[in-house]
Amino acid sequence: MPAAAAKETLGFQAEVKQLLDLMIHSLYGNKEIFLRELVSNASDAADKLRFEALSGNALYGADADLKIRVSYDKQARTLTVSDNGIGMSREEVVNNIGTIAKSGTREFFQSLTGDQAKDARLIGQFGVGFYSSFIVADRVTLVTRRAGLPSGEAVRWESDGGGEFTVEAVEKQARGTDVVLHLRSSEDELLSDWKLKEIIRKYSDHIAIPIVMKKMKWDKEKSEEKATDDDETVNQASALWARAKSEISEEQYREFYKHVAHDPEAPLAWSHNRVEGRQEYVQLLYIPARAPFDLWDRHERRGLKLYVRRVFIMDDAEQLLPAYLRFVRGVIDSNDLPLNISREILQESRDIEAIRAGSTKRVLGLLEDLAGNQKDKYAGFWKEFGRVLKEGVGEDPANRERIAKLLRFASTHADSEEQNVSLADYIARMKAGQDKIYYVTAETFLAAKNSPHLEIFRKRGIEVLLLSERVDEWLAANLAEHEGKALASVAKGELDLSKLQSDDEKKEEAKQAGGHRALVAKLKDALGDRVKDVRVSSRLTASPSCLVADEHDMGGNLARILKAVGQKGPQPKPILEINPAHPMVQRLDAEKTRFADWGILLFDQALLAEGGQLDDPAGFVRRMNELMLEMAGEGSRIIVPGR
Repeated sequence: MPAAAAKETLGFQAEVKQLLDLMIHSLYGNKEIFLRELVSNASDAADKLRFEALSGNALYGADADLKIRVSYDKQARTLTVSDNGIGMSREEVVNNIGTIAKSGTREFFQSLTGDQAKDARLIGQFGVGFYSSFIVADRVTLVTRRAGLPSGEAVRWESDGGGEFTVEAVEKQARGTDVVLHLRSSEDELLSDWKLKEIIRKYSDHIAIPIVMKKMKWDKEKSEEKATDDDETVNQASALWARAKSEISEEQYREFYKHVAHDPEAPLAWSHNRVEGRQEYVQLLYIPARAPFDLWDRHERRGLKLYVRRVFIMDDAEQLLPAYLRFVRGVIDSNDLPLNISREILQESRDIEAIRAGSTKRVLGLLEDLAGNQKDKYAGFWKEFGRVLKEGVGEDPANRERIAKLLRFASTHADSEEQNVSLADYIARMKAGQDKIYYVTAETFLAAKNSPHLEIFRKRGIEVLLLSERVDEWLAANLAEHEGKALASVAKGELDLSKLQSDDEKKEEAKQAGGHRALVAKLKDALGDRVKDVRVSSRLTASPSCLVADEHDMGGNLARILKAVGQKGPQPKPILEINPAHPMVQRLDAEKTRFADWGILLFDQALLAEGGQLDDPAGFVRRMNELMLEMAGEGSRIIVPGR
């Protein structure tokens, strides 16, 4: 016997061992879901066969009638789910079942909470539903033959859910896969025709290929149901998206979503439309209720399922929607695209561009409806996907205004971390004479909320948006204005609130700026190349100093973000603004011997207040110690080596 055909005992990947342990201890809140997962896998196998057969009908052989069969054996206590789809080779069996061949494994296990209901959702999203078999079975046998391979190259896989599994070559006349569950003693209910049909109709009625079982007939002599030789189709066996909306119940829409998204939780909202005109296609688009744990994994492909005239073409067709809508799940079924379309052709197709534009508008319309009419639902959506939607401001200029209306922010209006302020809300609360939408960016919400740049705005009751997510820097750079109101950072450029000031306030501000020219010049000289300029601040009321960026320079927060991710960019010098009314600045004005030290201390404090890092932390500590001791009247005790 060739080595490749020999029976082997192999160990599961460590992550699979953890997963099996979770499954065996009934991680799923509803154990019936195991059958939905197996049927869904069988449906995917049929779709993949259809796709591969586009370039070679020989793969069908004499069996072109695709179906899924569910059967049971009371005597053997087995439940079997069979399909005549694409099947698997020996290598595919080992790779697909012995290991979790998917990125984000570590993040998946870190996301587990111990709450069965929440963790069940993660399992579904992770796409490893095959392992749910071990909830109801103490042993699972899988026999499979890949389409196109000879009958002698079929594979038998078996495991009891422990740390190992066996793989061996066997004979199998038909292509496809049989999954045989050796049921636990407590699962007698599954050895029942009516129970299995109930589960199939509940969870898998939308599957587009027939799910068949043997017809049952009443045996009067034995007073029990007996299986006949005839098959009956248990599900509707038609593409759900191709039916009229009036024929589909909300429950059917929800169950189809669970199938297409591998998510046991119901969707937040959906849109089902038939588009006619230059292109004809059907779109069934879903907004999930929860973000998948690996939403930010760049290696994970995301997109819609693409069909052409009901024939499955590809999963994760990311060209059908822009990246900032990558959380959307669903199906696009086109009447116009060629059956042999590839990912490369998708990138260049004008028809795809039209479908992409139409689907994008449909999703944005769905979100607008939620935002306007179902505010609680939209708040839930924003909490899960708000950071992703923000990317669209820069990625999709054609829809920038529509996206801007959907944005939500935290602000000084409530000083809460909850992002529930729209730009329309902000504009409605603007002061008379205010012509800008003000915002501040920072690494954390508390840093934004407590920024010294906000002091004059709080004093005057001017609302400021508090932006503390990394994507906010990208958003602010690409959203110059909204509804005719410019967006302005409170930490950049000269602050002009003259339209909101009285004449007396303007005179006082000019007097302050002109009355401290000597101090400003002396500070600028002491700080040297640390700063681009020093000036009297119109922003500060309580803090002694702050750092601002010049009008066209990169802000300090963005510079730190780029540095953190290894990006080299320009490093413009900040401008130091001082508050001449603050006692520390007034004391500095009178300082003779240590003016440079106290000036540098003023700069370092401003840098720390905006979330920056000190170039010389030890020097900062030394200066602070000297200042505190001097204030305590003990400055004469300081001994500084080398001075």
